[in-house]
This record gives sequence, C-alpha cells and structure tokens, in this order.
Amino acid sequence: MYPAQREFSAYGPSHWAVIALFVTGSAFLVWVGRRQTESQARRFGRYLGAVTAAIYVSVLIYSLIPPTLGGSVPLNLTDLATVAGAYALWSQRHWPFALTYYWGLVLSSQALISPVLKSPDFPNYVFLAFWGIHLLVVWAAIYLTWGRGMRPQWHSYRIAVVVTGLWATATFIFNSIAETNYGFLNEKPTTASLLDVMGPWPVYLLTGATLILIVWALMTWPWEAARRQSKKNSQLA
Repeated sequence: MYPAQREFSAYGPSHWAVIALFVTGSAFLVWVGRRQTESQARRFGRYLGAVTAAIYVSVLIYSLIPPTLGGSVPLNLTDLATVAGAYALWSQRHWPFALTYYWGLVLSSQALISPVLKSPDFPNYVFLAFWGIHLLVVWAAIYLTWGRGMRPQWHSYRIAVVVTGLWATATFIFNSIAETNYGFLNEKPTTASLLDVMGPWPVYLLTGATLILIVWALMTWPWEAARRQSKKNSQLA
C-alpha cells in the first residue's frame, strides 16, 4: 500500500516554492523581453501562447471526465483570462493584452495570495494545472507590459470593465439557474480568501467590484500620464 498523498495547504512548502518560481520567472521574462528583437519577440510570444493554450485545453478536457454542470462549464474568469493571455502572447494585439493586464495582475494573481485549491499536493495533476494556468496568465501580463513595452490606456480600462461586466452578468444568471457557483458570484469559496473580509453576499460583490474599478484605474493612470507627458515633450522638441 502506498501512503496517501498529502493535501495542498496554503503557505506550505509547495506554495512557497510556487511563489519563488513566480518571482524568478517574472524577472526572467522581463529580462528576455527587453532584449528581444521584434521577430524574436513574435516567435517567443507564439511559443509561450501555444504552451498556455495547450495547458488550458488539457485542463478543460480533464474537467470533462466526467462532465459535471458545476465543474465542466468554462465560466470561471480564469478560463477567460487564460484564453485572453494565450491570444495576447500569440498576436500581441492590444485588446487581448488589455484583458490580460487587468485580469492577470489583479485577479489571477490572487491565487498566489489566497489559492482556492483543494487537491493533493505536488506533483498531483490538479496542483500542476491550477498553478500552470494562473502563473502563465500573470507572466503573460508581466512579459508584455514590462518586457515588451505594451501599455494600457483608458480605452483598455473601458474594454476590461465592459467585458468583465458582461461575464459577471451572464455567469450570475447561469449560476442562479443551474445552482452552480462559477466565479464565486453566488457565494464565497469554502477555502479562505480575500472575499472573507468584504462582508456577506451580496455585499462582497459590490465591495469587490468597487475595489476592482479603483485599482484598475490606478493601474491605468500612471501609464496615461507618462504617455501624455511624452507626447507633450515631443511636440515641444
């Protein structure tokens, strides 16, 4: 008989190892991105985007064995963020970058702080899949922003707000009809999370939405201010 594999626990050894991997990978991607030519960045982005898409597809297929209404429908924001991140890396177009920037740096990154993960510890497949898709989305945002110099604008902010609002509305309606809880829109997760300090349902939804709007605006304003200043300087030169 083999001993049962231990369960993942937040801020246990494997969690700290993931955090160390995240920091190391982020620094590496920024370093690489700043030294790439356009053709090198295009090839690297397509490779990383393909890896992200392949991991996501494998996770999606795994969730269908067997299919369940509460776990197999790709309605979590992580699903959308992973697809957006993969396409942003592949195409390096602005609108998927905008979604990756806001979703990745604010929402997907929450997995590093309060991971909603109930599975056996490393090297269990669920553990690897959970961290694989979350880290890759955040890495995509970091690589494209600080490595390749893509910048959000107020137009990017509006895109993220509108798309997120449409997702939240559609997912909440689906949850209400199917008695599911995608996106934790209808109740809090059973594991500890930042939602625990935001009040009961539906107060935490309003609190979270307000905080997201403010944080996203603060993530946009410095880039826009720098862009306007740069444009002003070029006109005066």
